[in-house]
Amino acid sequence: MSTVNTMRVISQDTLGGPEVLGVKEVERPSPRPNEVLVRVRAAGLNPTDWKHRANGGFLGEPPFVLGWDVSGVVEAVGIGVARFAPGDEVFGLLPYPFGHGSHAEYVIAPARALAPKPAVIDHTQAGALPLVSLTAWQALVETADVQPGQRVLVHAAAGGVGHVAVQIAKARGAYVIGTASAGKHDFLRELGVDETIDYRETDFTEAVKDVDVVLDTLGGEYSTRSLRVLRPGGIVVSILPVGSDDFPREAERLGVRAVRMLVDASRTGLRAIAELVEAGKLRATIAGTFPLADAAEAHALGDTGRTTGKLVLVVD
Repeated sequence: MSTVNTMRVISQDTLGGPEVLGVKEVERPSPRPNEVLVRVRAAGLNPTDWKHRANGGFLGEPPFVLGWDVSGVVEAVGIGVARFAPGDEVFGLLPYPFGHGSHAEYVIAPARALAPKPAVIDHTQAGALPLVSLTAWQALVETADVQPGQRVLVHAAAGGVGHVAVQIAKARGAYVIGTASAGKHDFLRELGVDETIDYRETDFTEAVKDVDVVLDTLGGEYSTRSLRVLRPGGIVVSILPVGSDDFPREAERLGVRAVRMLVDASRTGLRAIAELVEAGKLRATIAGTFPLADAAEAHALGDTGRTTGKLVLVVD
């Protein structure tokens, strides 16, 4: 059990499988100017967590504490923080990728990365939303500017980003096409997907056409192949930030747009997400919850790539 001046974190000293993760006790940080110390109640897990655990990614070599999603209670505020006070319930995305560290009992966050937690959901729901919902919002709304009646194709529509993107696109009035294995099609229809494609049985490039926006959550050849289903002037937004130069070159040849992006922390985006949640138009599907100490078990499940929705660490 941590003391008043320490906290438990999920740390790793080497890259590798889920077994490299362990509970460690470290000094509890204090917020600097414009920072907030949050007592974590729930923290989502995302594919970027297992990728960084195994390969280092943007973070390089460990030791480090993963986790970008957070929902919790303000414990203390630094000088100059006017929006929050101790006791406030907040949720947010730590600045991606270098603001990690929410898989812990406490985490420091810039005040601008947080927003009031929607009162209509609990911390588990709120902790599941930030990274996936901001990714989808920034891709579909801020980048693609999805409009009512447009045709939107979402790859891996039952996944973490995908199932949230479907709801955001529907809230914008779009006609939504989603790819997923056949066993997840009923789930997609419940979310409001208008047309489903079993990627195991059907080549999506032959099944759909005249699409306005594609959200590419898979990368690789999916990015370039997705360009073929667009109408003239359409756009593929890939949330995989690196890949083949064929992607932009083929887009130019076809007269369409190709964009790669990374999610970023945004109070404005969080407030837009909160409005959708409060209006009953957006909700995260929780694939499983785990105590903080069982983070390795959660990572092992995430590694399978077969979950529907989000995994969440819950902190006592």
